[in-house]
Amino acid sequence: MAAAQGLPRWEPTARIVLGLLGLVLSVYALHVELSRERDPDYRAMCDLGESVSCSKVFTSRWGRGFGLVQVFVAKDSVLNQPNSVLGILFYTLQMGLGLSLSKKAALALVVCSWVSVAGSLYLASILAFVLGDFCMVCVSTYVINFALLYTNLKRRKAIEGMKKKTG
Repeated sequence: MAAAQGLPRWEPTARIVLGLLGLVLSVYALHVELSRERDPDYRAMCDLGESVSCSKVFTSRWGRGFGLVQVFVAKDSVLNQPNSVLGILFYTLQMGLGLSLSKKAALALVVCSWVSVAGSLYLASILAFVLGDFCMVCVSTYVINFALLYTNLKRRKAIEGMKKKTG
């Protein structure tokens, strides 16, 4: 992989670790939400108290479609997916597009990361100011999203530099 020499050495490993962590957290969040829907008495490992409850957050109106999709479609519409499903798609995309050294893939990674960071800031404000809750799983994904943005910005800069040298 001679073309990959311009990338930071840590970048591929960081992308896989961050992507896998995000994927695991998103799958866990989906599991908690589905378990809670089946059994309202279900208690998740991340439910530590009244104001530290991930299942309360996941099953809130903001746990699906960022609380925004149901403004446009019915609450039970197929378009109003749990945020965790969007996370699964996002982290899979981050790892998949990370295999390409194209400028377009690098740009797509950065754009997707900016969208995820904007979503993280929005959901963090809902968490703090509307729900008054602390969700360890949520906050962990926010940190991962910021780390992926940093990783993707470094990657894009390196790929832009590689393309200028070769072309």
